[in-house]
Amino acid sequence: MAQCLRQRVGLLRILSGQSCSSPSTIIFPLQQYNSSSLPSKTLFSPGRSESTVASNQLDSLSSSDSDDDHHQVLDFPGGKVGYTSEMRFIPESSEKRVPCFRVLDDNGELIKGSDFQQVMDSVLYEAQRQGRFSFYLTTIGEEAINIGSAAALSADDFILPQYREPGVLLWRGYTLQQFANQVFANKADDGKGRQMPIHYGSKKLNYITISSPIATQLPQAVGVAYSLKMEKKDACAVAYTGDGGTSEGDFHAALNFAAVMEAPVVFICRNNGWAISTNISEQFRSDGIVVKGRAYGIRSIRVDGNDALAVYTAVQAAREMAISEKRPVLVEALTYRVGHHSTSDDSTKYRTLDEIEYWKTERSPINRFRNWVERQGWWSEQEETELRSSIKKQLLQAIQVAEKTEKPAITELFSDVYDVPPSNLAEQEKQLKEIIQTYPQDYPTDVPV
Repeated sequence: MAQCLRQRVGLLRILSGQSCSSPSTIIFPLQQYNSSSLPSKTLFSPGRSESTVASNQLDSLSSSDSDDDHHQVLDFPGGKVGYTSEMRFIPESSEKRVPCFRVLDDNGELIKGSDFQQVMDSVLYEAQRQGRFSFYLTTIGEEAINIGSAAALSADDFILPQYREPGVLLWRGYTLQQFANQVFANKADDGKGRQMPIHYGSKKLNYITISSPIATQLPQAVGVAYSLKMEKKDACAVAYTGDGGTSEGDFHAALNFAAVMEAPVVFICRNNGWAISTNISEQFRSDGIVVKGRAYGIRSIRVDGNDALAVYTAVQAAREMAISEKRPVLVEALTYRVGHHSTSDDSTKYRTLDEIEYWKTERSPINRFRNWVERQGWWSEQEETELRSSIKKQLLQAIQVAEKTEKPAITELFSDVYDVPPSNLAEQEKQLKEIIQTYPQDYPTDVPV
């Protein structure tokens, strides 16, 4: 739907049109949103340790102390530090949670004063369940983060994804046939069949190939961003991760690295409530992810990840800050993983069907965005039906083509690493071919030797 709108009336113009003020003038208006504006039924409950007294102490930590200290300060590296004669501990959490920025309400209506189920997933998921390829995971419930952020970025920006960002790649021009070629690992696959399914990558589209280990892309993104800074490029690096990724050491190393090096990188965390079967309440006691940025000296914002316009607005502003001010920015997007973690998971074992259904129907980011564009007169039920039918036909055809396309030759396992393969690699290739010839029944017959 977003693609059709972009072609017809220009989505970037829509998102920055008369209904919303210019994103370039946006300052994150966190104070405008209080807890009463948030949904009453939410997965993201406050931490268990709360203290009004501690909260008041935290608010006053930056204020000057009594005259007994003679207003003396410590001129310490990084900035002056005031003294106090009162022993005060910074509390583990504040009473008031960081608010969540959004533009559309739950019904897809523009909020007064605001600045403004994927077909591919369904078809490819079913193809995997039929045993036609080995692995798949969906982005159902998190589509607004994909499309909203993709629309806010430039083609020159480098994307370092986790594995739930195919919409970003689709937005940049990756075709349905290319997606199908990758999951079927045929010789038309850009990765030559070496990667697991859904581990997409495109040098042409500045989309760094996905790697399975969690959060490894985060420190790499800082390096990419610092390179762009050195070359004085008008671009930034954008790294995606899930809430589970923030429990990895690489997340903390990356944030500290980015802050110290003043790297133009935007970290986008999809806080969808679950790291496979581990709920966020069992991952951390902090107020989500957004507060972690401040600890490393990084400007941060929490955004409604099911509001495409809010995601677009926040990410565009974050990108502008990252590039113009040479600084990292952290964006926490609150959303929900409606689908199973992957085809290797059954999420009904650790969460209720009622919870899944609530987020699937009542808080669907697609329905919310669709309600908004229909109210503007840019979309209709008929166009929706026709588009879904067309996309499904295109995808089924792409799957048929990909499935019939020859697999990469076994020699591709050993290419593209060395200009001149070393002797030990050449020996391994020779041994593998001999083993296949000796035990052909144990190896796929459709892989050329």
